[in-house]
Amino acid sequence: MKVCVVGAGGREHALGVALSASATVVVTPGNPGMEVLSPQLRCSAQSPEAVDADLFVIGPEAPLVDGLADRLRACGRLVFGPGADGARLEGSKAWMKQVLVDAGVPTAAHGTFEAFAPAEAFLRTLGAGPYVVKTDGLAAGKGVLVTSSLDEALDDVVAKLSGTAFGDAGRRVVIEEGLGGPEVSVMAICDGRRAVALAPAQDFKRVGEGDTGPNTGGMGAYSPLPWAGPDLVGTVMDRAVEPTLAALRARGIDYRGVLYAGIMLTPEGPKVLEFNVRFGDPETQVVCPRWTGDVAGLLAAAASGSLDQEPTFDTRAAVGVVLAAPGYPSSVRVDDPIEGVEEAAARDGVEVYAAGVGRDGLQRLVTAGGRVLAVVGLDADVPAARDRAYAAAAAIDWSGMVYRRDIAAAVRQEAVG
Repeated sequence: MKVCVVGAGGREHALGVALSASATVVVTPGNPGMEVLSPQLRCSAQSPEAVDADLFVIGPEAPLVDGLADRLRACGRLVFGPGADGARLEGSKAWMKQVLVDAGVPTAAHGTFEAFAPAEAFLRTLGAGPYVVKTDGLAAGKGVLVTSSLDEALDDVVAKLSGTAFGDAGRRVVIEEGLGGPEVSVMAICDGRRAVALAPAQDFKRVGEGDTGPNTGGMGAYSPLPWAGPDLVGTVMDRAVEPTLAALRARGIDYRGVLYAGIMLTPEGPKVLEFNVRFGDPETQVVCPRWTGDVAGLLAAAASGSLDQEPTFDTRAAVGVVLAAPGYPSSVRVDDPIEGVEEAAARDGVEVYAAGVGRDGLQRLVTAGGRVLAVVGLDADVPAARDRAYAAAAAIDWSGMVYRRDIAAAVRQEAVG
């Protein structure tokens, strides 16, 4: 089987490696680091429509919202990824919230606003907060403010509604009550009617240690979750994923792709923070190395509407640390030469996935984006996997490299305490 993975980041690199265990893989457009670190992958500058493949796996949300899956299916291609109708779950947070309400899925109290006065009035009903302000449209994982300051929330509403912060994506906002509890990610593979869950993960969205600073696309993740009960995944599937899939079917939407549930484990039970319509990033980088069996066959079955198997996972734990360029998540510096990456990737129990990576005129790998690499350690438990990830990360360097040093640290403390 030949599989075309659409995208250019660390998520697509991790997917490509997992798929390559049972298929030939081309990534479009990919990035120069992918072929260096994973020679079994081939990157192509061709558009997805020009690639000849048996299965297309679409990574990022933007092409899904733009209808790439529909265009490929119209050409007779087998596609893992929802059409534009289903991709509205991520393309419009307001629409997603309405689907959740209709499906009876537990979620935060919320409101949708296009004008400041009613938005301010709603924020003031939320008491002392925390307050959550989200762009309605796509914002590359950066359109969410969580704050305990009402003034900061009000300023953020002004910036978003005016278009200053996120352009048209922010001219409508969704405001929510802040929820408390651990946050987990559960990704489900869907064939339109049936869904099966992948191993859960937890990611770290803030740029700074101790969960400080602005939200990013994610600074690290780990899987599995040793502190979570054995019923967690089943509960999320029963209360969130299955009702949402049924609500989409009721709207005439044949959803074939991954449904990513961001869940807050509140004292009242799990509540959905968001649904995404693609594999999570950086969660995919810690779930894929644990995913065993015929990944390509399973995704092809889901794409064809005939999902008949459950995914299986390595018993090892995976901890991923994102290495970022200076200035991330706002204005970043690029074109810094990357040193030590191949040596780090050659270590036992380590995977390195390339995201914002390019080449310079000397053919050196250089930084080319905000999140540059994801360094993943694999070992018997989370603390040991964490040690491998950080030892490998320490072997990589470029000028101004930034990364959090507390990814999965709490799990380590629980394990040794």
